[in-house]
Amino acid sequence: MPFSKFLFNQGFKPNVVQSNFICMIAIVFFAFGFPALDVLLDDWGIISIAATRNVLAFIFIFLVWVFWEGFGVIFKANWFRGFWIGSFGFGIGSLLLVITQSLTSPVVAALAAALMPLAGLFLDVIFDKRQITALFIIGVILVLLGGIISLGFAVLNVKFGLGIFAGLCSVSTFAWGSRATVKNLPGMTVLGQTAITTFGMASFCTIAYIISLGFDTPATRIPIITFEGIIFMLIYSLVGLGISQILWIKAVKNLGIGIASFHLNLTPFYVMLIMFSLGSGWQWNQTLGALIILLGVVFSQYKKA
Repeated sequence: MPFSKFLFNQGFKPNVVQSNFICMIAIVFFAFGFPALDVLLDDWGIISIAATRNVLAFIFIFLVWVFWEGFGVIFKANWFRGFWIGSFGFGIGSLLLVITQSLTSPVVAALAAALMPLAGLFLDVIFDKRQITALFIIGVILVLLGGIISLGFAVLNVKFGLGIFAGLCSVSTFAWGSRATVKNLPGMTVLGQTAITTFGMASFCTIAYIISLGFDTPATRIPIITFEGIIFMLIYSLVGLGISQILWIKAVKNLGIGIASFHLNLTPFYVMLIMFSLGSGWQWNQTLGALIILLGVVFSQYKKA
């Protein structure tokens, strides 16, 4: 019996498998942004790089949207609502995560991101009435456990404080923004929903950058532009956010924010694969964590035929 037929006969529909695959690809593209960011942060300020990334991503998504659906769609879109969803959900969320890392460490920021499934699950259960089964609960536990294992022993030294609080607020607003994009912008395609909310995210970070200029902070530093810098910025903005965000919103629309957010915990594993291809070592704790997360994703969506 073909594997696909076996899989679908055991409680999974083809569209569910396809949607999970789309979500996995979205997170893979998202993961490409992290190695590029490591290079860019040597010269760029935190706020300037966030604003530049978001503006470039918006331009890319906007051009794809207009090319695919025609110029007339921009006049039918609810730009005001998209601006507020993008600003509050993605703009504030992205800056709060930067604040988390600046106040603490990358481990704390990664831990906050690993806890996003709890925020997504809360929204799914409260607002979308997701059915809670024993297998679903097991799946949630496995996803959270796998995410923590991926972070390694360093997570044991994390203490609750302002930094981790900012991180938890960050993932909560991001989860809300993702759900609001697909729920509160009816009558629009995924491309349209992504474009106008990315506009809000880019606008928020641009405003934050302009305000920060008045304080002469290193966070607004922009280096001399080089060819290498352009390449890494394009990877960070167009691949790590532009393409990734389109696929992410598509996945959230099909799977719900709860299940889609489970896939975010695979980010450290995908980053490790990218770095391994560039010559870094293999991380077995991230491999084990990824396997546990994938098992949790399967359990959480299994339904008896």
